[in-house]
Amino acid sequence: MTQLVLASTSPFRQSLLEKLGLPFITAAPDCDETPLANEEARHLVVRLAQQKAQSLAGRFPNHLIIGSDQVCVLDGNITGKPLTEENARWQLTKASGHVVTFYTGLALYNSANGQLQTECEPFDVHFRHLSADEIAGYVKKEQPLYCAGSFKSEGLGITLFERLSGRDPNTLVGLPLIALGQMLRNEGVNPLR
Repeated sequence: MTQLVLASTSPFRQSLLEKLGLPFITAAPDCDETPLANEEARHLVVRLAQQKAQSLAGRFPNHLIIGSDQVCVLDGNITGKPLTEENARWQLTKASGHVVTFYTGLALYNSANGQLQTECEPFDVHFRHLSADEIAGYVKKEQPLYCAGSFKSEGLGITLFERLSGRDPNTLVGLPLIALGQMLRNEGVNPLR
């Protein structure tokens, strides 16, 4: 079986990929993540997922390389990682009572033959109306400073929502496993065999 490489150092993506039960290694991609002028979220995440995967081809010339990138969109604007508690509280205040869409780009690059598969998975998060105290308490308890949208859905962040909608709940954490499973089967790799 061709060796899998996850072009990410994210412990969340690593944990998701482990669900498939396939052996893999991880490596940090070399990719400038600056959006292009007027680039739409869908195009940005697919482009970056592809670049991340392809950036490792020189180091891993006979591998299936998985790249992924995610952005959070609120009111038509890409929302990044908050990095500070103040920014996290501001992002969550803005999201309160609204729908936030996450776009996750996925790429699977076969470095041996140049075959590339890409996809963009959307996922909607419907926030309930949150009080300032709830927002402050959440940020203090979970410290979601390095998470797009200022929450961790796999943790206490789930209490912020009214509902979630999308094809694959793994998408929200950063790696759409349903789409990845199909891409892997296209390359002859089936976790069930």
